[in-house]
Amino acid sequence: MLRLSRKTLLALEAVIDIAFNARPEPVQAKEITARQGVPQRYLEQVMQQLVRAGILKGVRGPRGGYRLAKERRRISVGDIVRAAELAEDESTEEVLPKSELGARIVTPFIQTLQEELMARLEAISVEDLCQKARAAGVTADDHTADFTI
Repeated sequence: MLRLSRKTLLALEAVIDIAFNARPEPVQAKEITARQGVPQRYLEQVMQQLVRAGILKGVRGPRGGYRLAKERRRISVGDIVRAAELAEDESTEEVLPKSELGARIVTPFIQTLQEELMARLEAISVEDLCQKARAAGVTADDHTADFTI
């Protein structure tokens, strides 16, 4: 079964958490780790990848944290997955098929599936997932701001 990495799932949840709990001041990493139950050290690595990808903006200082770098309707799930998986790809060795069957049939088939999955993920925005969260009864800390300039 094709699965997203733990780091990718954490990145998705963190961005949605920030979008869902948006307010004028940045969302602090310790708040996210408390809600998600993950170590802050691990989360910080993921957050920095998302900042480098232009999905989040890091704010330094005692009241610093993270906020969305653009409106949540303009951030797709595909953007987040691509940013998180790029870091995973850098740390793992590519497995090349050793047979003609693998090279000519299996690899292109898997590539097609991955392209179809990414196309579906590109069609879903962070805003869409925030609306699903509200519809499911998930409560947020505050809904006052989407992102700030």
